[in-house]
Amino acid sequence: MVDVSQSPIPRSYRLASLATLVLTTVATSVGLFVPNFYRDHPVLLPQIYGQDLLTLVVGVPALAISLYYANRGSLRGYVIWLGVTGYLLYTYASYAFMTAFNELYLVYTTLLWLTLFTFVGGMVRLDAATLKRDLGKASVRPYVAFQLLLAVLVSLLWLSEILPATLEGTSPLAIGEAELPTAVIYSLDLGIIVPAFVLTAYWLWNRRAWAYAFTAVLLVKIATLGGAVLAMIVFMTLEGQAVPLPQILIFGTLTAISLWLMGRFLMAIGSESNPVRERTS
Repeated sequence: MVDVSQSPIPRSYRLASLATLVLTTVATSVGLFVPNFYRDHPVLLPQIYGQDLLTLVVGVPALAISLYYANRGSLRGYVIWLGVTGYLLYTYASYAFMTAFNELYLVYTTLLWLTLFTFVGGMVRLDAATLKRDLGKASVRPYVAFQLLLAVLVSLLWLSEILPATLEGTSPLAIGEAELPTAVIYSLDLGIIVPAFVLTAYWLWNRRAWAYAFTAVLLVKIATLGGAVLAMIVFMTLEGQAVPLPQILIFGTLTAISLWLMGRFLMAIGSESNPVRERTS
């Protein structure tokens, strides 16, 4: 029998998300409003401030609202909750591994395991078959094409910096300017995000149920991450750093497309659909 008498989100995940909300609010507020808090190289500061601003203004409210609706049994809310949690997992993985040590280091590592715990547990419980049923009649081509496009663009962006440095036996300019031993973003994007796009696109083309789940989560994550990149560009411009106009147009266009596809996807989900798989007694 289907157990719908309780919240689809177990108490442990709800508590983890509430703790994430509190710690994220603290971390971003301190980063934005405490003068000279970050000890990173000046070239990195506009990027960090942009990430903090988007997380505080968009990420925190989105997590709170989606958690509320997911807890009430909304599949749409559940998908957004997972997507925003995935965005925060990516964000605080980069903070924990790349940001210069500061007084919030233990907050970053706590957010890392909280979001990882919530994301994995939430994905395992998600009813992928229901997503496939709700979106089964919709064309998957726009989602497949967009994910493959993102995989190609991200790969070209980072490989254009990595390959010349590798052939010359030097470090990429972005690493040298920031005085970093390596770039965690290269590792996260090329080691996790790009393969996730390619695999999800392949699965979705073959209409596998879990492809719909990963597509939903990746769309939410890309929309929030794209907004963060645009916020970073604003701070970089204010600091006098040169940002090529094509780069601004590309990220702005990709963010707009991801928002459109995300809205299209969410609207196709039935309002009465259950977010978690049936549990038999």
